[in-house]
Amino acid sequence: MDVNQLTTEEVPSSPSQALLKNVQELAIDGEEPPPRYVRKEGDHKEKKEVPAYESLSVPVIDFSRFSPASSSREKEDEMEKLKSALSSWGLFQAIGHGISKSLLDDIYDVSKQFFDLPIEEKERYTRSEEDEIVDLQGYGSDTIVSEDQVLDWSDRLYLLIQPQEQRKLRLWPDPPTHFRRTLNEYSAQARSVAEVVLKAMARSIGLEEDSFMDQLGEELMVYARFNYYPPCSRPDLVYGIKAHSDGGAMTILLQDPEVEGLQVLKDDQWINIPCMPGALLINVADQVEVNI
Repeated sequence: MDVNQLTTEEVPSSPSQALLKNVQELAIDGEEPPPRYVRKEGDHKEKKEVPAYESLSVPVIDFSRFSPASSSREKEDEMEKLKSALSSWGLFQAIGHGISKSLLDDIYDVSKQFFDLPIEEKERYTRSEEDEIVDLQGYGSDTIVSEDQVLDWSDRLYLLIQPQEQRKLRLWPDPPTHFRRTLNEYSAQARSVAEVVLKAMARSIGLEEDSFMDQLGEELMVYARFNYYPPCSRPDLVYGIKAHSDGGAMTILLQDPEVEGLQVLKDDQWINIPCMPGALLINVADQVEVNI
């Protein structure tokens, strides 16, 4: 989930014509990916070999230690760990965040159920060409914005959560059963987690607790994005998602417990981020990084 404040094979003649065939359709026949999906030579330098232990050194912050029940020493120790994580990584695994395992399982299950639907069923929720190019709500894949753009080998469902009056509920899937209810419950709790994290981050660097919240304002724009990576006959040629930095203030990422593949660039090395059951990966995005 992103917390933000405002993030055919032919090149279209205008942005409104830039909607692509879904990657899942391209993957069905098992042929090599079309040229628009093939990464350019030299686009991704060969990453250095990273020892397994270094991948496991991604900071883990236990937010239950910031509760009133924790001792002053526990709070201070965890605050120091958070400060170190922000300065050395810019991301961390959050545990003790208060979202139940059952709800995390539910949001994962309904997203998997959606992508398992027949393609024609999923396409009921595709954004139309009449939608503004800046409005990415709905089911689809990359939007072509330039002739030399390398496209992601992934499909996605992108939904605006807040402000609620801007939601396009016609793009919220049904089926799966309980998708809307589950997303509403998860997004509300994730919003609470984001507020706790932002306040703790502010305290860890010597700011007033509400500094980031005040800068972001009451009307945060909050998005949920579900990514699906179809099997590819030549995975060495494509990216599920290209190297990027996240816009907005913060990304709360629930990793797929069955398929790992997330990497982060640290000290010029691409480091694998293993899935940690029950944890949420918190990535400090561009807007807050400037403040830090």
